[in-house]
Amino acid sequence: MNTFASRPIARFLAPRILALAVASACAVHGAQAAPAAPAARADNAFLSQVDAAARSARVSNVDYALEFTLTGKESFSGVTRASFDLADATAPLTIDLDKATVKSVSVNGKTVDAKYNNWFITIAAADLVKGRNQVVIAYERLHSTNGEGLHRMVDPVDKRVYTYSHFEPAAAHQMFPVFDQPDLKATYQVTATAPADWQVVSTTRETKIEELDGMRRWTFPASKKLSPYNFSLHAGPYKVWEDKSGKYPMRLLARQSVAAQVTPEDWFRYTKDGLAFFDNYFGIPYQFEKYDQLLVPDFLYGAMENAGAITFAEGRFLHKAKMTDAQRQSLASVIMHEMAHQWFGDLVTMQWWNGLWLNESFASFMGTLATSEATEFKDAWQSFYSSGKQAAYEQDQKTTTHPIEVPVPSTANAFDNIDAITYSKGASTLMQLRHLLGAETFRKGVHNYLAKYAYSNAKLDDFIRSLGEAAGRDLSGWTRQWLYEPGVNTIAASFSCKAGKISAFTLAQTAPSRQFPTLREQRVQVATFTLAGGKLVPAQTAAVTYSGASTRVPGLVGSACPDLVYPNYQDWGFVKVQLDGRSFATAREHLAQVEEPLLRTMLWQSLWDGVRDGKLPLNEFIKTALVNAPLEKDYTLLGDVLGKVGASKGYLDAMGLQTRWAQQTRVQLEEMAWNGVVANKGNSNFQRRWFNSYLTLSSTPAALGRLADVLAGGTTVEGLNVDQDLRWAIIARLNRYNHPGAAALVEAEAARDKSDSGQAAALAATVVRPDPATKTEWLGTVQNLQTTLPFSKIRTAMYSLYPTEQKALAEQTAVARLAQLPAIDKAAGPVYMRSYAGTLIPTACTPASVKRLNEAAELMKELSAGTRRALLDARQEDERCVRIRQALTATQ
Repeated sequence: MNTFASRPIARFLAPRILALAVASACAVHGAQAAPAAPAARADNAFLSQVDAAARSARVSNVDYALEFTLTGKESFSGVTRASFDLADATAPLTIDLDKATVKSVSVNGKTVDAKYNNWFITIAAADLVKGRNQVVIAYERLHSTNGEGLHRMVDPVDKRVYTYSHFEPAAAHQMFPVFDQPDLKATYQVTATAPADWQVVSTTRETKIEELDGMRRWTFPASKKLSPYNFSLHAGPYKVWEDKSGKYPMRLLARQSVAAQVTPEDWFRYTKDGLAFFDNYFGIPYQFEKYDQLLVPDFLYGAMENAGAITFAEGRFLHKAKMTDAQRQSLASVIMHEMAHQWFGDLVTMQWWNGLWLNESFASFMGTLATSEATEFKDAWQSFYSSGKQAAYEQDQKTTTHPIEVPVPSTANAFDNIDAITYSKGASTLMQLRHLLGAETFRKGVHNYLAKYAYSNAKLDDFIRSLGEAAGRDLSGWTRQWLYEPGVNTIAASFSCKAGKISAFTLAQTAPSRQFPTLREQRVQVATFTLAGGKLVPAQTAAVTYSGASTRVPGLVGSACPDLVYPNYQDWGFVKVQLDGRSFATAREHLAQVEEPLLRTMLWQSLWDGVRDGKLPLNEFIKTALVNAPLEKDYTLLGDVLGKVGASKGYLDAMGLQTRWAQQTRVQLEEMAWNGVVANKGNSNFQRRWFNSYLTLSSTPAALGRLADVLAGGTTVEGLNVDQDLRWAIIARLNRYNHPGAAALVEAEAARDKSDSGQAAALAATVVRPDPATKTEWLGTVQNLQTTLPFSKIRTAMYSLYPTEQKALAEQTAVARLAQLPAIDKAAGPVYMRSYAGTLIPTACTPASVKRLNEAAELMKELSAGTRRALLDARQEDERCVRIRQALTATQ
């Protein structure tokens, strides 16, 4: 799955993790012998690891025959026939089914009166037999509107109904009765009856379609063995494109009303190239025979790796104008990420949700590798460094950081730790391990792992053992350091020179705190540079495997005394770089003279780290950006730099600074961005990047007036296509700052654009307005857990309510929002709270706000793990903002 939304976590120290890992392994491996008397399952909505292990100890060889009747109305019906072997019939057995109306239950041909608590059905021991059993459950259920289970959406343009399923982490039972845990893999045979104009898509291709009185019945053969969350079913009047030019037949599906926005040739090209790359890399052919991809509405995440039927979020991958290079690279990388999952996640699956990180880390690593080697985006690793890896560094420096692998007591916690550490730190450690072992040895170990555990479940130890055996090396120490210990280390170069030559050179490694004291082994490249003719020229590069507090680098002794040293050249390692004083000064003064885009990217990051750590005044960073950003000619790096410029403006807004310097700075940033728009009239990619930055930076009356003129057509810029997406972005900005006439623009544009994306944009532009009555109304709607609005609209409102500069409005409800947090957390589910806690915990970049959050953190210790982490993260970021403000040297 692809997502970078922050996920709450619980922190565990390494000894506790190792102990729990051993305990859970023992529990799962208890499957070798039937338990004498399994304890009764907890009577709640979630499945604990203990209960899951007890069930998998008894149940095996599962096959499902699933029947669905889909009418397009708000509910659907189904029949599940679950056949399985049972090791013993000494205790009841539960089958998961969420909030359904159960019509009948039969066990081994006999109708039974089974107990149902709205979360799972309990089959009495007396109705079961040792050996083969069949349970048949007929039921009805409402379609979901929160993006899980079998989601239903009515297209506002043509009133057509579309459905799709989404089951990760454990939501298959929101659609049908199932043993909803990853280690009970099964086959799925499907029959689905749907309206005659619908397409029905599942893991396999249909073998028969029958006409039935205005309906059609689709029959799908049994799938290969899959975990429940990897199975899927999608149905609706989708537009279908097909391509059979490659080894595997490919299809692409999207809603009829958005079909014109789809460029199937891009999808099929990346898909075809990716399948060829992975077939070759893994040495195991793609296993699911056909490759379908669907663009779906209201999707919670970026994409989902359902076997043979991958779903993608419309909001991220549909565009109403020609895609920019950045948008095409995003598409290619996510296609590759989900494709990697078809092997690592679908073919071989983790045993329990504590192993979900390995799926995501591996897909992030392999997706980036495939994008860099199988597409035109050869700088994919540079993009990874700028985005995902920086998010991981930031996450790993928080007080709530966690190891890559952590215990997951129940499905309630399955997504607590799905964050940048799971995706990008995990991917970075795999990249580091590849450098440590060698690329071919690493590939061989991966192949052996996939071949050995195909169609079954595996644990971290199994993966590490496969790599260790391929390398002939014990990796237990590496595993302990990298996967069970949290925190990011820092390295710095320490050197001395005599007579213009390096006389001594060491790498110093430090741990982040006493709480996380681990020093790690890692292989990096150390590079030195000298100034010559106004340019930074490479002098010497040495590959170094370092460990401990200090490592000598004799390979650099005797080389030219450098003006700049970068101790993680080409980004081999996962480590924070602290530049020495001379190198830091060189980086600030000579950014534009650094020829390598990746090195330039890393030097920009060192400056930004200085801001976030309170060591480089924000005003000094902005001064550097005003000089160097307009000179940047690397498209990927320009996006990174402009993102940092936007974040700088965000800090100014959060601080509420209205000094003369702050006001002048806002104008300077706006003009820099506008000049970039005008200067790039012949390059649509660069021009759009600069215009997006102008949108982000515009807040003065002059800049907002210019945006209004662009929207009205009074100001035109050669080459700039003001498409529908851009029109809505301008309207949102004008409303955010209450520009005259902005509210009327929303109503007029909504009449012009009746699509669901237009509805969402109109909602965002309305809620973001600095109007107290609007804020009160929508905060009440967001906090009303009984609302019938689809969650996609609620989430849009959450993200639009309190932008950083609307401090006074946010403060009006800040105390109440914080006080209500425990009650909302207790009543709402994890999907809701991931968005709510991430957006509506109040911060104000003041000591008083930090104090308020400190008091809340002290009082609210019973919050769910995810919400408590969000609270602690909010406090730390508020502290950071205060520290950045204190470091400012431009105060007038």
